[in-house]
Amino acid sequence: MAFSLGGLLQKATSIFSGGEGSVIGIDIGASAAKIVQLRGSKGVAILETYGEIALAPYAELPIGKAVKLSPEQTAVALLDLMKEANVTARKGGISIPFAASLISILDLPKVDAKQLARMIPLEARKYIPVPVDEVTLDWFVIPEDRDQGAFDRVEKQSTLRARGQEVLLVAIHNDTIKNYQTIAETTNIHIDFFEIEIFSTVRSSIQHGLAPVLVVDFGAATTKMYVVERGVVRLSHLATQGGQHMTEMLARSLNWEFEKAERVKREHGLIAASAYSGDENEKIKSALLSTLSGMFSEVSRVLLSYGQRHNKNVSHVVLTGGGASLPGLIEVAHESLSAEVEIASPFSRTEAPAFLDDVLREIGPGFAVSVGLALRNLRK
Repeated sequence: MAFSLGGLLQKATSIFSGGEGSVIGIDIGASAAKIVQLRGSKGVAILETYGEIALAPYAELPIGKAVKLSPEQTAVALLDLMKEANVTARKGGISIPFAASLISILDLPKVDAKQLARMIPLEARKYIPVPVDEVTLDWFVIPEDRDQGAFDRVEKQSTLRARGQEVLLVAIHNDTIKNYQTIAETTNIHIDFFEIEIFSTVRSSIQHGLAPVLVVDFGAATTKMYVVERGVVRLSHLATQGGQHMTEMLARSLNWEFEKAERVKREHGLIAASAYSGDENEKIKSALLSTLSGMFSEVSRVLLSYGQRHNKNVSHVVLTGGGASLPGLIEVAHESLSAEVEIASPFSRTEAPAFLDDVLREIGPGFAVSVGLALRNLRK
């Protein structure tokens, strides 16, 4: 197994019977685990099955809560998910959470590959708060931008002469990788590679292009933001609020149990429901917006920071993660952000029966990582 960059609520649907050549992508998040099984056929990624399972019940907590299970508990949940989703493949990739990684861009002299391999561990000491021998490192040299204007190229070449080259460095603690290896061994899954979740998301959810894109990943415990330019993560930010915080605020505002608040949030979100009075609908929307407003303020700060640092505007925002399926979210995003906004649609990279289109579009943002992992497997 290799670490590489790019390098109980149950939801499962079995579409085709799997066979030789089928691969899986596994995303273990803070509140749920997701799996996607794809098969390649004549250059097309065919969706065979997918599934999601809540992790909180394995810690005797309500669905929607963020939990930290042991590798053994996680393996039990994953086995349950694979059985429920009728997963037949046993080969694939697994994601590493962004919070468990460190990503940095280093400015280094231009040297050959062997010299760079010796230089990276020494340089990494400046960025990694633990001994280098306790982490696994990976890196690649960021290609020069060949699509700039003449003035930009002159300026860039002048800068590169001074600083050499840019190298994207990623570090993962060895204990983290060991935990995922334990999960893989316990579930009898052959993991070909580990990949930090952002790279999987980029593969499944962002069109190829030169302009910078901001990815906003709404998770249960956190909201992650990454500016991606030409496939390279140029800026990242972690906000310590997520879907769980919205549910807690909603529960407090209407004096509901967490379970009811979570259900209402998922089913109705910011959209008024006939089951509630006008006053109740207003309270529900207000409670959710109290958290969302803070999240979008963070997003705006990231957009501004990147623009000031790189003298470029990010005009496109992609919303992903389970929280991006919140009903009514896209309208609030359009009102809150001075950029084009879209909801990620990773299943559009796959072929599936037409009757599933609406379902896959609705749940797609939460499967961006697992779809991206499986797609990488097929392209190997």
